[in-house]
Amino acid sequence: MMEKESQYVRFSEAPVWDWQRAYYEQMGLQAWENRQVPEYITSNPLIATAYAEMIFGFLQDLSARGEQDEMINIVELGAGGGRLAHQVLNKLCALKEMAGIELPPFRYVMTDLAMENVMGWKEHRSMQGYIEKGLLDFARFDAMQDKELHLLMSGTVIGQGDLHQPLLLIANYFFDSIPQDLIYIGEGQVFECDLLVELPSPVAKQKPAEILESMTLQYKYRPAPEYCEETYPYSELMILYKAELEDSHILLPSAGLGCLERLSKLSRSGYVLITADKGDHRLDYWKYAEPPEFTIHGSFSLSANYHALKYVLEQQGAASYFTSHHYKDLNVGMILMLEAPMSYVNTRLAYHRFVERFGPDDFFTLKEWIDPKVDQMELKQLLAFWRLGGYDAEFLILASSRFNDLLSDASDEEMLDLQSGIRLMWSSYYAMEHRNQVAFVSGQLLLEMFMYEEAKLFLERSLTADLDTHQSTLLYDLAVCCYELEQEQEALAYARRVLEIDPEHEEAASLLKGLE
Repeated sequence: MMEKESQYVRFSEAPVWDWQRAYYEQMGLQAWENRQVPEYITSNPLIATAYAEMIFGFLQDLSARGEQDEMINIVELGAGGGRLAHQVLNKLCALKEMAGIELPPFRYVMTDLAMENVMGWKEHRSMQGYIEKGLLDFARFDAMQDKELHLLMSGTVIGQGDLHQPLLLIANYFFDSIPQDLIYIGEGQVFECDLLVELPSPVAKQKPAEILESMTLQYKYRPAPEYCEETYPYSELMILYKAELEDSHILLPSAGLGCLERLSKLSRSGYVLITADKGDHRLDYWKYAEPPEFTIHGSFSLSANYHALKYVLEQQGAASYFTSHHYKDLNVGMILMLEAPMSYVNTRLAYHRFVERFGPDDFFTLKEWIDPKVDQMELKQLLAFWRLGGYDAEFLILASSRFNDLLSDASDEEMLDLQSGIRLMWSSYYAMEHRNQVAFVSGQLLLEMFMYEEAKLFLERSLTADLDTHQSTLLYDLAVCCYELEQEQEALAYARRVLEIDPEHEEAASLLKGLE
């Protein structure tokens, strides 16, 4: 028998949003480390490159305007597992060094509702170099109410009007994950869509993820004339929707717009928003739209109404950029809420080059097609796609067996390119729990290419990883590296450890016999 969690309530006030918050607060960084919440599409090296290029263009534009002294704050809302922030900083610093030009100082601020996540980023070993250089700070931020940013490392409090330079905001999978209103437009009227949640068992006995997985939803429609009144803050949007839509369910990002309004008050010069989500910016997408579909992945996600965001902010003077072609999985947009936004030429060109022309959504579409076909690819194709994706660690893991199979016929140039790619990948690798097999795979490939010294370094890095099923292989590979490097005592020690684990390991026994 289903149990009613509550009576019908406004969609934005339904208990589902409380369970969403509770999930992230309880799970912390484990929500991303165990892959329960999708993150790859918004945190891979290619999207980080696109974001870094847009930020770099923005810094160039500010520099050209003579704004070179005040700190630029790059604030990521809901920074997830932390991979995007790490990779954006890596690529942004590389661009700055390569260009060798004077730019305003910048600071990346990672924010989240869950303080456990904030502390997790602060302690993460991959973040320490950026923290020490003053390039990275952290803040707990509640998108539903906070009006200030309290930076953890510097102790700075950023309040209303404190910033002279524009704020730069990054919001991936943000607007679809905070409360939204839901309305229905039909017969020329606006209706509020109230929600009733039913559960098979009492909430007290379940974790948030279990509740969300088991819930069933019912909608009820009631006339909502307040949306048509002049006092409603988005009345012009409602006039448009009433005129153009019929039999349509519309998610309204009222909380997201409110959050942007509060953040905009921190700066006297406006803000730039770089955002990615599923959700369309075209009005046609919302015509005859069905009730929203909850995608459950530990937490849940909906679609973001980028049309509403775009329309409302453009009415306030912003210039918005979304792709002219239709997106498939991830809609990446940029909104310039700035005075004279068209004067930010480098920023706009960066969006054109790294999103409009070929962007993160296009890459993900290709990757979905290529991943099952890696065993049909030649080495030159593997290297080219790996390079296109910014030397992504996950692709190396996926394709490692195919790389290994092809190395016996590889040219010296191809092996040097693979070695260089491994170095570049590792320089920007953001280690997360259960993913240290990257070092193991890299070490095996380097060993196969007879690059024993570097192979040994990577294999030693993987000794602390969760590699129980490969432990004897790892130790034997290390024994071989030491043998080839004429480090006989280490080779002996590793060979003996292999035989302790697997007394039948013939190669280790033969190596040991030759050394003793």
